[in-house]
Amino acid sequence: MADSRTASKTSKATKPQRRTGVREAAAQATRDSILKSATKVFAKYGYDGGSVEKISKAAKSYDRMIYYYFGSKEGLFIAVLEGIYQRMDDAEAAIALDASRPVEALTEVIRFVLGYYRKNPEFVTLLNTENLHKGRHISKSLRAREYSSRAVAIIAEILASGSAQGLFRKDLVARDIYLLIASTGYFYTSNRHTLTAFLGEPLESPEAITHWENFVIETLLRTVRADDITEQDNTPPHDEDTTKWQKSQPAQSRARSSSRT
Repeated sequence: MADSRTASKTSKATKPQRRTGVREAAAQATRDSILKSATKVFAKYGYDGGSVEKISKAAKSYDRMIYYYFGSKEGLFIAVLEGIYQRMDDAEAAIALDASRPVEALTEVIRFVLGYYRKNPEFVTLLNTENLHKGRHISKSLRAREYSSRAVAIIAEILASGSAQGLFRKDLVARDIYLLIASTGYFYTSNRHTLTAFLGEPLESPEAITHWENFVIETLLRTVRADDITEQDNTPPHDEDTTKWQKSQPAQSRARSSSRT
């Protein structure tokens, strides 16, 4: 009898824990659904146009759940911004980099950043929205700086290795290189539609993307290169790629490009 009663008590004691676990999983699923839907809605309508009603409808939830989990619309938007930064940070951390091979490592970082912006247009759109608001929401985040600090730390390690091997300049600042890489990827992606019309060149074509990526890599490597390293030759590494890219352009686009030179 004693064993039976003990087993019964044990069973009763564990049941609430199982129910609590189910509730927690359901709550997390609801929160994740709201966050995912909010990311899409804010990317499509901006902060002002992305109403709580639109988000709750997209998440198949209720307005009150947004306030319950995030406190306010602004709290939800901050969580969305933190989420997109964290996903990029996680993706960057997953890259297999060998700092002892600094040229290759820096090249991989550049390829990753440019590729990430291109493959995640919502990331760029949301950053555009927040910049229109002068960063007033993300400035309230306690986590945002964590993500940028890791990216800068990775670049700092690569630069230190390159400097120690006599390959890179010793006066480089990791933050500057980070900003240079980010700007080349961000600007190209965020302005690709208007630049395509303005330049008369298809900037989203595979050839144009490859050309830009190679040009950025060459530019960055020339920037960080130690002064005492002489040039191998006078031909830019991307010269052959440029020819292929120009051949792929429509005749009218090539005429407009050549008329400026």
